[in-house]
Amino acid sequence: MNKHGATILVVDDEQEIVRVLRHSLSAQGYMVLVATSGEEAMEVVSQRRPDLLLLDLLLPGMSGLEVCRMVRESSNVPIIVLSVKDSERDKVEALDLGADDYVAKPFGINEVLARIRVALRRVARPRNGAAPCYQGGALSIDFAQRHVRLNGKEVALTPTEYGLLKVFITFRGKILTRLQLLKEVWGTHTHGRTHSLHVYVAQLRQKIEPAPEHRRFILTIPGVGYRFTDEAEL
Repeated sequence: MNKHGATILVVDDEQEIVRVLRHSLSAQGYMVLVATSGEEAMEVVSQRRPDLLLLDLLLPGMSGLEVCRMVRESSNVPIIVLSVKDSERDKVEALDLGADDYVAKPFGINEVLARIRVALRRVARPRNGAAPCYQGGALSIDFAQRHVRLNGKEVALTPTEYGLLKVFITFRGKILTRLQLLKEVWGTHTHGRTHSLHVYVAQLRQKIEPAPEHRRFILTIPGVGYRFTDEAEL
């Protein structure tokens, strides 16, 4: 980081979008770099080491998906995908490749700024995700003692439910695809586990959501997966 704040690389070949993002991000104190192709993006990433990427998937030459894959091979820099609404398959693939989030085009600048703040806060946390304790509203977790409490009352979780919750807390604010969750909870042995994941998420919601009919912590991202969030994140 520098005196201007985080350095953000905008990777997009639409001049109007670049102009709006450059103006809005600069007004928030961010240093803005721009690349209009995948090849240029990789060069800037290598030379300037930005703190976050805003990455369009539809680029001339190297695709945004390939940029995402190559960046993730050597860096944990947050990547927020800018995606047209009907490219669900590409969004899921980008997330499986390691992107942290996506914002659909056309987007509101306030949403983009909020997602940037969430991503930068997440990457600033220790990677093991678990500070000794977590507190989010009515939910509190002592990771050292494996105690989970809701409104001060102990919540009994199975080992798998606890493992799933720990993954959600570790990556809170980040969209997790079903494949990512399966790998984090069950490792490489994920075949046939998709239904199990839905069941465990439902069970976990019943136990930790203060009002299960009004989901606060575990949000479903239709067609993609889930995001764990708390009020401070959004």
